[in-house]
Amino acid sequence: MLVMMLKGQFIRSFIKTIKVNMFMKKISFLTPVLVIMLVSFHPPVDKATMARGKKVYTQYCASCHQVDGSGVPGLNPPLEKTPHISGTKTRLIRIVLKGMNTHEEIDGETYSNIMAPHNHLTDLQIADVLTYVRNSFGNKGIPITPGDVKYVRARTK
Repeated sequence: MLVMMLKGQFIRSFIKTIKVNMFMKKISFLTPVLVIMLVSFHPPVDKATMARGKKVYTQYCASCHQVDGSGVPGLNPPLEKTPHISGTKTRLIRIVLKGMNTHEEIDGETYSNIMAPHNHLTDLQIADVLTYVRNSFGNKGIPITPGDVKYVRARTK
């Protein structure tokens, strides 16, 4: 009888171990999927940020980059799905703060118009307009915060 009980406990323990191992394999298979989902998750952009950003864009950016973000061929680059927009926050913030006076090639086309620095804008205005651009014109990007702008401004000479 004791032997039968021990065998039963052993079998139950063995089955439990197998179930745990199978569960762990499923979890380890899902881990990369979960990581990709977390990395690609963008926090939602609030409507107030987008409204303020659109206002700044209309006042300071639309005359060169156009209302629809399409730019002007050979002069002002488009803001639709370009590496400058979808790339690092730091580079994009620095472009607004310092302007650009180099000939930039984007998607095989060179743009030669000089962009004036907009360092007179507040950290909030820059964060709002860049968040607006990164989430308009077919773009989907991580919001830029005033803290991001403040950090880059402090390190940009």
